[in-house]
Amino acid sequence: MEKQPAVYILASERNGTLYTGVTSNLAKRVWEHKNNAVPGFTQRYGVHTLVWFELHATMESAIGREKCIKEWKRKWKLALIEKNNQDWHDLYDSITDLDFGLRRNDEIKNIFVELESTAYPGNKNRAILNRY
Repeated sequence: MEKQPAVYILASERNGTLYTGVTSNLAKRVWEHKNNAVPGFTQRYGVHTLVWFELHATMESAIGREKCIKEWKRKWKLALIEKNNQDWHDLYDSITDLDFGLRRNDEIKNIFVELESTAYPGNKNRAILNRY
């Protein structure tokens, strides 16, 4: 699976709690958030709806953009979301339709386990890689 750096925003509901993140595999990372596969903020506050994302050419530019957005005022983030997603639809299905290699329902878990074993040999770098 080819890496595609991306910045994304998840929400708990319309105008609810927001989470901004960066990853090299958007479909996998959003799946992890939706299924509480990794403990943390999104699991604790029920932030599972993908409401905005932006693809980048390099991880460096994605990380820079994420840091910038995290500094923004809340109303700027809301405006960013509503510019292209006025009704706050969950965009997850649209990214899985873009040939990210993930399938729905039962197949997702099997693919995630396979990706997990190849992406984190020995789980040495898991804490660092989980962010991406």
